[in-house]
Amino acid sequence: MSLLRLGVDVGGSGIKCALVDLETGELASERMREPTPQPATPGAVTAATAELVRRAGHDGPVGIGLPSVLNRGIVETASNIDDSWLGTDAPEAFVEAVGRPVAVINDADAAALCEARFGAARGVSGLVIVLTFGSGIGSGFLFNGDLIPNTELGAMQFGGHTRAEAGYSAQAREREGLTFEEWGARASRFLCHVRDVFRPELTVVGGGVARKWDRWSGSLDESLRVVPASRANNAGIVGAATLVA
Repeated sequence: MSLLRLGVDVGGSGIKCALVDLETGELASERMREPTPQPATPGAVTAATAELVRRAGHDGPVGIGLPSVLNRGIVETASNIDDSWLGTDAPEAFVEAVGRPVAVINDADAAALCEARFGAARGVSGLVIVLTFGSGIGSGFLFNGDLIPNTELGAMQFGGHTRAEAGYSAQAREREGLTFEEWGARASRFLCHVRDVFRPELTVVGGGVARKWDRWSGSLDESLRVVPASRANNAGIVGAATLVA
């Protein structure tokens, strides 16, 4: 009998939720989505999450990916959510709203867990970096399959930007009206920089752009060892669900 758990992925533009079959890593229900409230305060985000959980109709524990660095559950950064999250006990806030046990992790770390267990990073030795391109740029590091949590490569200075994600995220492509080929060439420069600094065995690209891989991967530098995430934009949901296995 399959083990089903509920995964939630809180993003800058949308909150996504689905049941996950933890034997296969595939979604076991329709993926539901609600726009991320604006402003994305703790009360608004946890309430929207609670409504999605209610609609899912599953009474088990919930795994949640949040775009934040979490230190013992306390929010230390607020990427594409409201700064009022800073200092919040995230598990406590979600438990109060959802009314059941939860586990909370950085959203890109959740995607990395998915790829380590079910996807492109499975069985890969050494360092694997998972980068999620969306409203920002999230990063998850794996070493021999084990998670190194709370890296924030989207926050580093690069290309004249105080935060690299301001110019290299998927949102930047839409904001500036870049074609996928143009954005791919830009993303390639960022990926080469990450390669030169960390020398990973493999880099896995997730987020919505993974579904469009064929439209921009031809613009990548040929020296890069980069592959699309196996679960594309669902990797965060799947990885979050593994937390409550």
